[in-house]
Amino acid sequence: MPDEPKTLDPAAPPARTTAHTATAVPTAGAGKPSARDRSVAASPEGPTPVPGSASRWTLGLVTVGLVLAALNLRPAITSLGALLEEVSAGLHMSGSVAGVLTSVPPLCFAVFGITAPRLARRFGPAAVVCAGMAAIFVGLAARPFASGTAAFLAASALALMGIAVSNVLMPVIVKRYFPDRVGTMTGLYSMALALGTSVAAAATVPMTAALGGDWRVGLGIWAVVAALAVLPWIPLVRDRDRDRAGDRDRAPRTEKTTAPAPRVTRSRTAWALGCFFGLQATGAYITMGWMPQIFRDAGVPASTAGVLLAVTMVMGVPLAFVIPRLATRMKNQGPIVVALGLCGLGGYTGLFFAPAAGAWVWAVLLGVSNCAFPLALTMIGMRSRTGVGVVRLSAFAQSVGYLISIPGPLLVGVLYQHSGGWGLPIALMGGLMVPQMIVGTLAGRDRTVEDEC
Repeated sequence: MPDEPKTLDPAAPPARTTAHTATAVPTAGAGKPSARDRSVAASPEGPTPVPGSASRWTLGLVTVGLVLAALNLRPAITSLGALLEEVSAGLHMSGSVAGVLTSVPPLCFAVFGITAPRLARRFGPAAVVCAGMAAIFVGLAARPFASGTAAFLAASALALMGIAVSNVLMPVIVKRYFPDRVGTMTGLYSMALALGTSVAAAATVPMTAALGGDWRVGLGIWAVVAALAVLPWIPLVRDRDRDRAGDRDRAPRTEKTTAPAPRVTRSRTAWALGCFFGLQATGAYITMGWMPQIFRDAGVPASTAGVLLAVTMVMGVPLAFVIPRLATRMKNQGPIVVALGLCGLGGYTGLFFAPAAGAWVWAVLLGVSNCAFPLALTMIGMRSRTGVGVVRLSAFAQSVGYLISIPGPLLVGVLYQHSGGWGLPIALMGGLMVPQMIVGTLAGRDRTVEDEC
């Protein structure tokens, strides 16, 4: 059979075979195919990056857009964590109110993230991400002008709304444009996300001092970075009509060649993945919101505490690129889940007994543990066979996960205020690593949600 042309017609009949898909389908007697193999074999698009065709320029623009978007998915949170004491004093917050502030990110991610699939169907994923980047910019630009806690929370919520929909659609865009490079592209934007997180944590305090010491200026400067992230998505918004048309053209073909879109609420794997996502998010947001304060209360200078948080975050830069690629080469991701969980247990144990003496070691261990986030994103892409399934699974797992994570930062703030120390909060953080390893191992099994629906 001659090689088929590179420009693919979305309305073409489904009975076609490429070299890529042919190698993905096991021959008779070769044994049970893995979830990764089934996902490729069952996709009616095969390795098609986008509906119709995608030029090198388009794929390059998507890559740049993914990186810039990922850079802006955490500075709104970690820059606040580094200046939480100054913000609390400036806005006259109590410890409990500060705990509420650290719980706002997962709340917004849960509430607004669930809307991402509907918005993506109506406007296209690229348009929604573009709007999300714009919301981040406006929220971060408005936050320094807040005169009270309510206004500050409202501006933060706007930025977090943009982060929420972008969080959900990142795996979707990767699956759509790079279906045969899910691990590599997930690693790339996870690495950029970790880089943005760590730079914001490390640079916010010294940058604030250099700009006059006003925390409002230190937080507002990140709006400039967010503005840059809007630009590469603007040309991609123009493709939304072709994108939606391609989805409609493929719909009848998908229904004939694969199972209907999965009802992920019936899947035990989806629930396990949602719980795993929630527990790792709990640890991550407690770390981003409170770890600098833990070190400062232990006698570590404020600037050093910010750098320690940056060390924790920067560990994700190399590991966020390595772990997804490793995960896609394994049928079962459980061993990676356990290894990351043990690092977390070690880090929290160190914080409990000697927070200042071994601060750098604990920061590194917790940084490794936080790489459960890119692992969870990778498993979202691997636990469904189709693009539609990935959209639903991503929205479900992230929304359920962020709902689970909401009480964590708030509970830590309450325990800290009423116990007068960090013993109980740190014990809670360490204890949560055990169920995280259990549900993560269940979510990492070699199966897709379609197998269970």
